[in-house]
Amino acid sequence: MLSKMPIKMEKVSKKETNMEILRVAMTAELDAISLYEQLAAETDDESTKKVLLDVAVEEKTHMGEFQTLLLRIDAEQAKEIEKGKEEVRKLTGQ
Repeated sequence: MLSKMPIKMEKVSKKETNMEILRVAMTAELDAISLYEQLAAETDDESTKKVLLDVAVEEKTHMGEFQTLLLRIDAEQAKEIEKGKEEVRKLTGQ
């Protein structure tokens, strides 16, 4: 799993600390989504598969919640996400 605090938090500003907290939380959610979807793919028990996939969807909602908060406090991140969307539109024609 990748969701660890990668830096010494006492060395960053409060705003940067909050951004790092949200990024770690997002990483944890992505780890969880991946884990639950992989486990669902491995099981042949339909009840277990159904619950794992349902929980994975909930984790995607959590990911969106953390991303929304991050984009409120990190204008550069918000701008770069929009640039990325535009690049995909240009490359794919969609």
